[in-house]
Amino acid sequence: MAAPVVLTGRMTRLEPLATHHAEALAEAAAEDRTTYAFTPVPHGLDAARGYVDRALAEQAVGRALPFAVVSAADGRVVGCTRFLELDHWQGPMVWPPVPGVPYGDPATAVPDAAEVGNTWLAARAQGTGINTEAKLLMLRHAFETWGVRRISFRADARNARSRAAIERLGATCEGVRRAHSRGLDGVVRNTAFYSILDDEWPTVRDIIELQLATAVTVPRNIDRLASGPWPSASPGVSA
Repeated sequence: MAAPVVLTGRMTRLEPLATHHAEALAEAAAEDRTTYAFTPVPHGLDAARGYVDRALAEQAVGRALPFAVVSAADGRVVGCTRFLELDHWQGPMVWPPVPGVPYGDPATAVPDAAEVGNTWLAARAQGTGINTEAKLLMLRHAFETWGVRRISFRADARNARSRAAIERLGATCEGVRRAHSRGLDGVVRNTAFYSILDDEWPTVRDIIELQLATAVTVPRNIDRLASGPWPSASPGVSA
C-alpha cells in the first residue's frame, strides 16, 4: 500500500496524519465554521479524535493516505487532506475486477489512480495559497513519484466555491452524476466529478505554479475555500 510520506513546500507541510494531531485539528476547526456547509469538519476534541481514528482505519486497510496540513510559517496545524479511492491496475486480469487490491507485495505497491479529497482548512489558512500548494505537493507526488494515470476530484454540485477551486487547478469536469448520494445536510445531492490525467499533468503543474507565484504578490485571493464534499456510503470526496 502507499507508504506515508512528508511533503514539504514553501508555505505548506503535509505530515502523515497521526493521533497527536487531534487537539490541533480541533483548535483549527473551531476558529470560524461558516465555510463548512458542505464539508465534514470535526467539532470539538472528541470529534477530532474520532475523525483521526476513522482516517487511520482507512489507511490501515489501504484505502486512504491522510495528511495533517501544517503552515510552514509557524508550524501550526491548519487542516486536513488525503488521498483516497486508491486503485491498482497491475497484475493479471481478473473478472470481476477487485478494486483497491494491489498486485504483489502490498507494502511496496503504489496506486495507478487515486482521488484527492476530504480537504478542509482553518479560517485563517483559507485564501493564503496553502490549499493550492498542498494540491501541488500531492499531485506532484502522485504523478511523479507514484506514476499514477489519473487523479480524481469530486464535489457537491451545489458547492460553487469548491468546484471553482478544483477548476482553477486545471482539472477537467467529467460531468455531474444526478442524485448521487446524500449530502452533509441530508439532501440527496448531485455530484460533480473532475480528473487530471498523466499526460495533462505538465500543463496543470504550470498552471498551479503560476497561481502560487501570483499569490506571493496578491495574497488571500487564490484558494478562498479549501473544502470537499462529504461521502455518504463511501469515503470518496474531494476538493
